[in-house]
Amino acid sequence: MPALPSTGAQLPADSDTISTLSEHGELTRGEPPSEAKESSPDQPRNPPPYSIHTLWEKRFIVLGASLSAFFSPLTAQIYLPALPTLSKEFNVTSSQINLTVTTYMIFQGVTPMFIGGFADTAGRRPAYLICFVIYIAANIGLALSKNYGSVLGLRMLQSAGSSTTVALNQAVVADIITSAERGQYIGITVIPIVLAPSLGPVLGGILAQYLGWRSIFWFLTIAAVVTLVPLLLFFPETCRKIVGDGSIRPHPIYRTFWQMIVDWRRKRAAARKAAAHKPGLGRTTSAATSGSQRPKFKLVSPNFLGSLIILFEKEVGLLLFYSGLVFAGFYAIATALPSQLQENYGYSDVVVGLMYLPLAGGSIITALVAGPLINRNFRRHAAKLGMAVDSSRQMDLTNFPIERARLEIGAPLLSLCIAVMLVWGWVIQERVSVAAPCVLLFLMGVGMIGFVNTINTLLIDIYPSKAGAAVAANNLTRCLLGAAVSAAIQPMITALGNGWAYFLLGAIYIVFSPMLYLVVRNGPRWRAEVVARDKRRAEKKEAKEKERETAGLVAEVTKLKA
Repeated sequence: MPALPSTGAQLPADSDTISTLSEHGELTRGEPPSEAKESSPDQPRNPPPYSIHTLWEKRFIVLGASLSAFFSPLTAQIYLPALPTLSKEFNVTSSQINLTVTTYMIFQGVTPMFIGGFADTAGRRPAYLICFVIYIAANIGLALSKNYGSVLGLRMLQSAGSSTTVALNQAVVADIITSAERGQYIGITVIPIVLAPSLGPVLGGILAQYLGWRSIFWFLTIAAVVTLVPLLLFFPETCRKIVGDGSIRPHPIYRTFWQMIVDWRRKRAAARKAAAHKPGLGRTTSAATSGSQRPKFKLVSPNFLGSLIILFEKEVGLLLFYSGLVFAGFYAIATALPSQLQENYGYSDVVVGLMYLPLAGGSIITALVAGPLINRNFRRHAAKLGMAVDSSRQMDLTNFPIERARLEIGAPLLSLCIAVMLVWGWVIQERVSVAAPCVLLFLMGVGMIGFVNTINTLLIDIYPSKAGAAVAANNLTRCLLGAAVSAAIQPMITALGNGWAYFLLGAIYIVFSPMLYLVVRNGPRWRAEVVARDKRRAEKKEAKEKERETAGLVAEVTKLKA
């Protein structure tokens, strides 16, 4: 691994430079706001809290989003044990039935680009509702399928419904969690991505063996309904373009049933109070007041190309490509593991499924440990710059070396991934004691999930207002590279053997690792260029709008004179 360079980031001349919040609660970068200057002693020097939600409310919101994200990786893996049965029932070849897995992964990578962009403008709750309705309908159709064609088509629909929940999961974290405490929460969101693939094959095998393959999809249907109901009842809208820090009262379409009940109780109490003071007028006054205060619903056209645009940004492009390579290595191990264990160790399907548990255990441990380390390193760098950290308020990261702060934690974890990848194939090929693969799988879970955790955190730090599109771009590169490596690993093993095949993947990790060096060295400058470019575009857009308004006024005056 190359040494991380010094970014040369310095504290601005005005040490009170802070970020400001727009009327919708979005973070904006630039000059210090007027309320931070000494000339305004009566006004607060600090920005308002990033979110009005309490600590436990944040935890429950992130937990709800993480449980929803469980379905995408679970659905991909729970189906695998039933493939031979489906092949026989529909009288198709193994290659044809494997096509249902390939198409699932393709849609898993592409769909979040569209719904993720929609969620960034139209809100998280509508996006969740769309995802779960599609997913539940697809599962019911799959459970009732009578031919191969319907299974193939409905698997695509099933993937379209479940895949975006992963992007929404991390977008919700960006909505309510500041950079100072984001590492710990992002760690929680990564757990479903690895835990589900570990538990899915075991659960799918049990269901398929004892209840038949259709029970897999009925199980997923029931689980989705059980998850959707609490989301509708209690999960609040968090998109900052709609509710800001959570204090903006949105249109009823964005409000939970619980919030509607609370509103109704408050209106009824206000009406009774008004009626007690002015009999006969309370009901009318309350209704009029309620109607005048009801927010208008405005659906903003989503930017479906946002994820593709993000992919071509220099800093994010390098991060996503390298992160995708690392995750592809995980797919290379997970995909070939069943056949390797059966051929080299003679394990049954159930034991093979249990061998995924060390990977899950390492993933959970690093998710719990790496998060606090990421937060601690953030505070350490802030202290070096003399910047006070308030976890309830979002800091201005314009002059903050956020890339270095995050990747100082990610680099050692990446080194662990590289070490495991270099020796994994030789351990399997030489049929070393089963304890060795278990230890390596545990270490891979620690290193890989810890590294991906830091990349996800950094990605949201760079694009806090476009978290859905940014994570969707991450999902796209991860799934496409994962699909490519999953398809290539078996031919590589056949041609090179287990040892050299995985050693080659580890060497690829090393060869492309200088990408992270470039991100740390040039990231702050690239971010500044993006901010300046976006500012110019906003100014041009505002100028054009003013020109249209002026032209409209001139036209009206001309008509009046005529």
